[in-house]
Amino acid sequence: MSKKKTKPTSNTIALNKKSRHDYILTEKFEAGVALQGWEVKSLREGKGQITDTYVLLQNGEAFLLGSQITPLLSASTHFVTDPKRTRKLLLHRKELSKIIEATQQKGYTCVCTALYWKKHLVKAEIALAKGKKDHDKRETEKNRDWDRQKQRIMRQHNS
Repeated sequence: MSKKKTKPTSNTIALNKKSRHDYILTEKFEAGVALQGWEVKSLREGKGQITDTYVLLQNGEAFLLGSQITPLLSASTHFVTDPKRTRKLLLHRKELSKIIEATQQKGYTCVCTALYWKKHLVKAEIALAKGKKDHDKRETEKNRDWDRQKQRIMRQHNS
């Protein structure tokens, strides 16, 4: 008797919802992530977390800092695993130079907004971001609440 593997419904591994709250996201890029074998297995089991991640640009390369991939309990014991290790991001040279220019000259920062599967590869969605001030965050919250109220009023009016 063989057990059938069920295909996951969503390609998303982890989302960074906090980044949408704290930053104004402008331009998004898709980057490959250099992972070790145990990390891929853990991500397949849904053990990835990217709440406080950001992208470090160093020596013309991009690295993902602060992401956490928890090792599986059944993983081999002879291999030393570091759940919070720095992972290299794989980008095209033009994209990399665009990100470096924006972060150095225009006052942007680069954050990771999502990790997802693309076929059998793990991809990171990174975005150029500008920090929101407190009054911007409150304004966003007000707009969201008002949109919700408008939807309720429209539903009550139509029924």
